[in-house]
Amino acid sequence: MKELLRRADAFRRRNGLEMPILLAPMAGASAPALSIAAANAGGMGACGALMMKPEEIHAWAGEVRANSNGNFQLNLWIPDPPPRRDADHEARVRAFLARWGPEVTAEAGNATPPDFADQCRALLDIKPPVVSSVMGLYPAGFVGELKRRGIQWFATVTTLAEARAAEAAGADAVVAQGMEAGGHRGSFEAQNAEARMVGLFSLLSAVAGAVRIPVLAAGGIADARGVVAALALGASAALIGTGLLRCPEAKIPQAWAAALARTAPEDTLVTRAFSGRAGRGIATEYVRAAVTPDAPAPAPYPVQRGLTAAMRADAVRRNDLRRMQAWAGQSAALAQAIPAAELLRRIWTEARAILE
Repeated sequence: MKELLRRADAFRRRNGLEMPILLAPMAGASAPALSIAAANAGGMGACGALMMKPEEIHAWAGEVRANSNGNFQLNLWIPDPPPRRDADHEARVRAFLARWGPEVTAEAGNATPPDFADQCRALLDIKPPVVSSVMGLYPAGFVGELKRRGIQWFATVTTLAEARAAEAAGADAVVAQGMEAGGHRGSFEAQNAEARMVGLFSLLSAVAGAVRIPVLAAGGIADARGVVAALALGASAALIGTGLLRCPEAKIPQAWAAALARTAPEDTLVTRAFSGRAGRGIATEYVRAAVTPDAPAPAPYPVQRGLTAAMRADAVRRNDLRRMQAWAGQSAALAQAIPAAELLRRIWTEARAILE
């Protein structure tokens, strides 16, 4: 056990942390207050910046730096190829969605994320300690710019092959994301997200034995036991996402936070019904309806995200879990409704006691 602690302590010291625990970057649930609490507790904050414009990323980083020790990562999605559009199929999706919320216009599917190149330039300007990726690998030119500025790159991977590719591309660490994780699966190729569902235990053991760079564990970790298990299987640190969403600093809708406490592992489902990309969330009424035989298949990402935008926004306004995009990992019920700093310190104190 002491060897596991030495590896974790080496990662912790190298990154200026008091504990080898990182907040998972969660697009749509990256309130600055949560990262401020995580950083000030001795961990690392995170921002899932997928849908944020450069000025919004700058504002987020400025607020977190002004109120913490500045230990955080900024995360971006690597863009998918342009989606193939099908107007007839999108009309069927819109008709289905009309049962669940406001009428959806034909133009809704045209919505696109902010410009990726502009976001990358913002990350270089901000110069966070860590930049992370999901859904693929950063271009070689951008990786070179990160290294010239002394910014670390943590690459999210969901298979052994992806981990090897990330190391070869220059990643400073890989985040092994098990299928248990809440939110979008970080598969490099969208079509593989459900076909190659590997649990964290199997993935972590394989990746740790195959790469020379640090391996971080993500997916289903929400307490001290999960952190210890991750370190025992070769991780240098653990990421916690869903496990922190009931903390007041997360600022998610009340219905979503309350539902996490009663969500058993089997009450979550991997679905493309919100964005067109596979993600794990609570199996709400809308999610279950979207997989029935009479429901149209989701449109590709990001078309489906645009089509569901009105429904998702209305669900948040009405605090209506039935239609809400309530991402959740399989250990959701372990989340606790206490301040984030208190929770993180408790988790690491208990984990260290086991390891020592």
